[in-house]
Amino acid sequence: MKPYILGAIFARGGSKGVPRKNIKLLAGKPLIAYAIEVGLSIPQIDKLIVSTDDEEIAAISRKYGAEVPFIRPTELARDDSPEILSWQHAIRTVEEQFGYHVDVLVSIPATSPLRLTEDISQCIRTLVDSDADIVVTVKEAERNPYFNMLELDESGYAHLLMRERKNFSHRQKAPVVYDMTTVAYAARASYILNTSSILKGKVKAMVVPEERALDIDTELDFEIAEFLMNKRSKRE
Repeated sequence: MKPYILGAIFARGGSKGVPRKNIKLLAGKPLIAYAIEVGLSIPQIDKLIVSTDDEEIAAISRKYGAEVPFIRPTELARDDSPEILSWQHAIRTVEEQFGYHVDVLVSIPATSPLRLTEDISQCIRTLVDSDADIVVTVKEAERNPYFNMLELDESGYAHLLMRERKNFSHRQKAPVVYDMTTVAYAARASYILNTSSILKGKVKAMVVPEERALDIDTELDFEIAEFLMNKRSKRE
């Protein structure tokens, strides 16, 4: 039996780095529109919602086709509010309002507009076809703690972060490490409802190419994203 899959975009109204980031225009469309459009294009997702505390974000989300069945409580939308609590709230609220039993939650952050449909679909397949509690998306890290990441001691001297391990003279010889991205997360609802951290259970990772993994957090990120979008459209 096919699991019931809830797609969700979690978008707060507040943003310190870029004010109103989630609805700031990128190549002529609000940033959140890209997440909504890709979410609606994925056949495995049964319902796509936006969880927000902001009425303007809610209105724009509905304009682009997402459901906004509730306004997120203020206490779940502060700068220091753990994201996992918003995930739990979304699952419980959808189950209560619509009578559905949610099997899988797919989080599609608004800040990765360069992702492709296949990235999210593969994330879902990886979860469903395994015993993992959650699948996260990652990209190969630019810096490596075994080679070129440093920490400072109490006297201000720099040391290799992983200095207890063998030193590597070339980055290519060091163990490969990854950065988590905001391309997508797919998790079993039962796990989310009973954990305090997404990384406490059985975690699988799906590698995404760097050019699709840009996480927008600054004005410069917006400029880079627009450049990459124009480059992609020319190729197509």
